[in-house]
Amino acid sequence: MVETYSVPLKTLVQAFHLEVVRAATDYGAIRLTVEDVARPGLQLAGYFDHFEPMRLQVIGNVEASYLRKLSATERSLTLDRLFSYKFPALLLSRNLVPGRELLAVAEKHNVTVLRSPEATSTIVSAIIAYLKAALAPRITRHGVLMEVYGEGVLLVGDSGIGKSEAAVELVKRGHRLIADDAIEIRKISETSLVGTAPELIRNYIELRGIGIINVATLFGVGAIKLENEINLVVNVVPWNSQDVYDRLGLEDQYMDILGVKVPMNTIPITPGRNLAIILEVAAMNNRQRKMGYNAAQEFTEQINRHFDRDIGKTLLE
Repeated sequence: MVETYSVPLKTLVQAFHLEVVRAATDYGAIRLTVEDVARPGLQLAGYFDHFEPMRLQVIGNVEASYLRKLSATERSLTLDRLFSYKFPALLLSRNLVPGRELLAVAEKHNVTVLRSPEATSTIVSAIIAYLKAALAPRITRHGVLMEVYGEGVLLVGDSGIGKSEAAVELVKRGHRLIADDAIEIRKISETSLVGTAPELIRNYIELRGIGIINVATLFGVGAIKLENEINLVVNVVPWNSQDVYDRLGLEDQYMDILGVKVPMNTIPITPGRNLAIILEVAAMNNRQRKMGYNAAQEFTEQINRHFDRDIGKTLLE
């Protein structure tokens, strides 16, 4: 199930060390629900079509300069109309000093006023990136997420098939664990997913017959990673002689996660098959494919050229 998320304004203030110039009476309950941040230039000029009052509003040097050119009465009327939309908060960048009219209108409409010493473009881009990650659609999936040669490999399959054991072998071979058992997956763009572990089980792996181990303690902090983009899904299944498996790799398989199509390999497992090595090869092969090289296609083209030459010789004879 996909959930919607919000970010408390207090959390944003703490994350970016913002100064609270004026706190609304409901300051502790204010939550941000959209990832975009707005600079109300057009609104100060009186154009409110398509105005999004759910966004954090930011005033920088340009907006402040425009307001200073207005008379005190015009400034009060302009700000009164803007603040009447009751947006979550107003942020002043570059340590701009709020004027009397601004503070009076903020008091009238009970709106929080914040301040930052950062340049406007810097603080705006940083807050948008922060909110984009915090508000991203997300789901939790069962599996194991590893970073293998820089590729985020998501292992899925039936419980007890050997995913955690393969993860430990990969860690021993120098790769890094992101999550075992439960993976929190966030959609950070239309084409990108990022996976991380719920805080409660972060760094832990369950091995049947041994129990719970702490990977960071046992193998060192270099064996773990907080989060990683998901580049490949590997579906581990028991070998079934009745099933037909793709032996050339020409069939493109995908798994749809939150509307993003992630490349997928289905790997049948039998006793004695080294899953860790197979996963390393799968990660490297996926990386090559992203760079434009496809070994299966090259092999097929080579076979076709070979048969074309043989047919040509036969016709000449």
